[in-house]
Amino acid sequence: MSGINKVILVGHLGKDPEVRHLEGGVTVASFPLATSETYNKDGKRVEQTEWHNIVLWRGLAEVASKYLQKGKLVYIEGKLRTRSFEDKEKVKKYVTEIVAENFTMLGRKSDFEQSPVTAAIPQNTESKIQDEFTISPSDENGDLPF
Repeated sequence: MSGINKVILVGHLGKDPEVRHLEGGVTVASFPLATSETYNKDGKRVEQTEWHNIVLWRGLAEVASKYLQKGKLVYIEGKLRTRSFEDKEKVKKYVTEIVAENFTMLGRKSDFEQSPVTAAIPQNTESKIQDEFTISPSDENGDLPF
């Protein structure tokens, strides 16, 4: 039996994606993603933020470089990957990253209208999303569409 390596995150970009072009024309983008959780400790509200290193490859990296910006809210699915490298002093270091397999931009429509890449976003995206979640009269009676 094989294992499962699945990561799902919803968070805010810590900075704009950093894009590199490797040999053979392969594109890779990376950025930090912040996820936060709040809890009560001794009657006080405490917020804890965790930072994740996100890596996107090829076409996904190109899309991310066009549409994702620092502060934007994004849903990411991917897998954990730990790799090692040697630093300048020849000391072996390890880094754990989330290799994204897909992502979805979240937030209000106005979040994307103010960005400089608005023209590249299809104008009918919002209506398509609303159509998918429109409740028909049969749904109100408790009938499920599947």
